[in-house]
Amino acid sequence: MKSLDTTALIFIIIGAINWGLIGFFKFDLIASLFGTMSTLSRIIYALVGISGLYSLSFLGRERDTNENMENRETR
Repeated sequence: MKSLDTTALIFIIIGAINWGLIGFFKFDLIASLFGTMSTLSRIIYALVGISGLYSLSFLGRERDTNENMENRETR
């Protein structure tokens, strides 16, 4: 799972940088590199979206890890 988590995080960072550029400078980096709504840019947008949804599982894992640590300390 570690490699999947890392891959998802990379796509999330790419998406965050792209949205920051859009917000601050009205510049879509993905569209400028791969074409406006070309097949490759659509694939990248889709992977960023899927990675964002997958990253929601990080929240649950973090909570479970913290609860397990607290339970070990109380024993």
